[in-house]
Amino acid sequence: MTGMTGFYALVVICLLATVVAGLVRVIGGPTRVDRMLAAQLFGTSGVALILLIAHIEEVEGLVDVALVLSLLTVLAAVAFVRRAWE
Repeated sequence: MTGMTGFYALVVICLLATVVAGLVRVIGGPTRVDRMLAAQLFGTSGVALILLIAHIEEVEGLVDVALVLSLLTVLAAVAFVRRAWE
């Protein structure tokens, strides 16, 4: 395992740990806001994982997928906030 591959593996483990932490919050979150923030965490972690895979595999099309996912995450947050404060 080269140094950079080990670094990527560490980053992937950290991102998956954040997803697990978010899953715990979704299951046990006492309020809807907690669950929505966990969903935002899923989106952010997903974008980071896709960008990491795009960099490792040198697939530039995945960058576009990550961009679309990040835009959808923002739209979901805006929709939630608008609905929560109506």
